[in-house]
Amino acid sequence: MIHLTESAAQHVANFIAGRGKGEGIRLGIKTSGCSGLAYVLEFVDETNTHDQVFEQHGVKVFVDPKSLVYLDGVEMDYVKNGLNEGFEFRNPNQKGECGCGESFTV
Repeated sequence: MIHLTESAAQHVANFIAGRGKGEGIRLGIKTSGCSGLAYVLEFVDETNTHDQVFEQHGVKVFVDPKSLVYLDGVEMDYVKNGLNEGFEFRNPNQKGECGCGESFTV
C-alpha cells in the first residue's frame, strides 16, 4: 500500500491540471547515490497493466512490481520548511540514508 497525504495529493493534482493531461504519477526507485536507492516520480499518461494502482484523495499512484517490494507502506507527503518545499517519503522498509538525504537503503 502507498499512502498519499492530502497535501501531496493536492500538489500532484495541481501539477496534472497544469499539464492538461495525465492518469496520475508513477512512484519508483532507481539505483543512485551513496546509499544505493533513490525515489523516482514521473507523470503517467499511459497505464501499464503490470503496475499496482493506489488511489487516495482523487489521485492515482502507479507502482511497478519490482519497486513495490521496496515501497510497500510508504507515506508520501508534500512539505514546506522555510524556503524549501518538496515531497517527503516515510518508508518503513528504509534501514538508512546517506548524509545528504538523496538516497536510502533497505
